[in-house]
Amino acid sequence: MALRVEVVTPEKRIFSGEASMVRARTLEGELGILPGHISLLGVLVDGEVVVKETNGQSTTFQIHGGFLSVNKDRVSILGEASD
Repeated sequence: MALRVEVVTPEKRIFSGEASMVRARTLEGELGILPGHISLLGVLVDGEVVVKETNGQSTTFQIHGGFLSVNKDRVSILGEASD
């Protein structure tokens, strides 16, 4: 079982793929999202979003605000990212 993850900025989609875990920081604190996670909507704070892909590789994004949505093993992240 895997998560379907998309990381999108106002300019473009910067990641789309399957992951075994996503880690992000919201106003409520740091979240670790695994397959089967309950649905939620969170407000992101500045910091790292880490996507651990199903192949074992981790990809890290610097996100500056935005939103995170989890629904039925789909994780959508919309925020400003730095290069």
